[in-house]
Amino acid sequence: MRGKFNIRNRYILFGDLLLIPLAVLGSFVLRFELADSFYQYLPFAYWLIGTALIVKPIVYYFFGMYRRLWLYASIKELILIAAAVTAASAALALVMLLMNTLGVIDSYLRSVFVIDWLLSLVTVGGLRLTLRLIAELRQNQANSGVVSRSKRVLVVGAGDAGAMVVRELQKNPQINLIPVGFLDDNPTKQRQQIHGVPIVGTITDLTRVLDRLRVNEVIIAIPSAPGRVVRTVADIARLKGIPFRTMPGIYELLGGKVSVSRLREVDISDLLRRQPTRIRDEKVGSVLSGKVVLVTGAGGSIGRELCRQIARWGPEELIMLGHGENSIFEALLELKEAYPSLHLHPVIADVRDRMRINNVFAQYRPNVVYHTAAHKHVSLMEVNVEEAVTNNILGTKNLVDTAMQHDVERLVMISSDKAIRPVNIMGATKRIAEMVVLEAGRRANKPYSVVRFGNVLGSRGSVVPIFNRQIARGGPVTITHPDMKRYFMTIPEAVYLVLQAGGMGLGGETFVLNMGQQVRILDLAEDLIRLSGLEPGRDIEIVFTGVRPGEKLAEDLWDEGFQFKSTEHPDIFRLDNTEPLLGDRLHQAVDELIQLSRDGSRDEIITLLDQFIPGAAVRANPPPEITSII
Repeated sequence: MRGKFNIRNRYILFGDLLLIPLAVLGSFVLRFELADSFYQYLPFAYWLIGTALIVKPIVYYFFGMYRRLWLYASIKELILIAAAVTAASAALALVMLLMNTLGVIDSYLRSVFVIDWLLSLVTVGGLRLTLRLIAELRQNQANSGVVSRSKRVLVVGAGDAGAMVVRELQKNPQINLIPVGFLDDNPTKQRQQIHGVPIVGTITDLTRVLDRLRVNEVIIAIPSAPGRVVRTVADIARLKGIPFRTMPGIYELLGGKVSVSRLREVDISDLLRRQPTRIRDEKVGSVLSGKVVLVTGAGGSIGRELCRQIARWGPEELIMLGHGENSIFEALLELKEAYPSLHLHPVIADVRDRMRINNVFAQYRPNVVYHTAAHKHVSLMEVNVEEAVTNNILGTKNLVDTAMQHDVERLVMISSDKAIRPVNIMGATKRIAEMVVLEAGRRANKPYSVVRFGNVLGSRGSVVPIFNRQIARGGPVTITHPDMKRYFMTIPEAVYLVLQAGGMGLGGETFVLNMGQQVRILDLAEDLIRLSGLEPGRDIEIVFTGVRPGEKLAEDLWDEGFQFKSTEHPDIFRLDNTEPLLGDRLHQAVDELIQLSRDGSRDEIITLLDQFIPGAAVRANPPPEITSII
């Protein structure tokens, strides 16, 4: 293989030294047209040439003009050439003016400097861009021998990423891919060309273009493309039997997010099948700015993202409370680096320890509390009933009682859609925890509220990391049932909802997010496999393992018969009449559940939960074997 065409920059310097005198002499010829005055000013021209040979190379050097590979010259280099030539001409004019002032030379011709500047732009730029042209010609000669056996590629996306793809394909014929066209939805780009490759239509024209151009492969070169776009292109290509791949963003490549076996890291939001919700900043800022904020479960997926978002709003202090020291330590390091001026307080504590929680509140005096600490894994809580009660119910009771004792302004608890007509221990204990928060908020007339949402994509223990590991191993991807459905949201969406609810709450409300339609787990798994560049059933097998104890085929966000009202945020709803004021009955049930958990009375706990929670059917699930939870 031929080596790449290259010219050492010292040869470019030599070329400049030849062209500088030519530019100066050319400016005098253009100015005086070889008349008598031309010869009259020749001494000035000699001085100008000598000075230019000293001043201009020095200025060019400081502008980096001799440290560039000019065969890769682009618009950026053209701007650099213009700036360097302008600076060099200005420096030359100043030096000659100084020499004229000191009497070293007798004359000073301003018009000559303007002409010299123009000629220098042409000569200096022309020399460097000629190198680029020669390299292009040699590259085209090398490419001509492989075009006939190359695959024809259609590039979806005529932006910066698409242009880069085409450029690299043209410069590297050994890849055996030749770009034959672009698709782009921007109407201003239609019928234009990029690097000689035409833009032949929009994404809706994909089927027709694939046939007309005899395309062998499709490259999706829109790193920020939403999932619906990637899914549309992938589905059409798959139906046509044409391979496709997606190009990652440069930031993904530099960040190490894309391995050699995958072209693109699947964006979690690609799997939502709806537009992600967005936050309304005004309410959040008024609640958090200048306040002391405490987050429980701060080392978890939701808790850590809460801390990140809260830190943006300039709280006076942020208390990061969690039971796992490693998670809190990692979250602390991240926030200290991102917000060095923020007062951060890492607190290792268990919400079940009432005395410890009381001491924390007494020391830091939080104004706002976000309660995310909880056991959340359905299958694990089915075999750890007592632990679910003490952590989810006792922990919440301790936190709420302590918050009221210390006159906390606002408290927001994170709950789950599994709390509605619960059939598992996790959902039932979260429903009791909801009751504790809502009853306290109404009784004390304080903005204590509950935020209820579905599964969080990408959180620790969610299906996406599990599916990703299974795909990376080559499969199979395991799903419990082909009709299993869930509501899904991203971690940022969950945090937006929690923060927004913190600003809306007046006391005793339950907030839910408009999460669109439930998504089949099977569809999500197939999406994840395809967006990773593979084909379900062919590259990755999908296996159904059977419904686990405590699982529903579908979830709900509120009980039947309950009404919801819109709020000032279009994607957030407030539920009415979510819980009656139970008062002493609730306190008695909570105390009894806590005592039963301490006694290890699993069956009695389940009985009481079924009796106390509307629509609960925890008893309907048989006791699981340990192997059935995996």
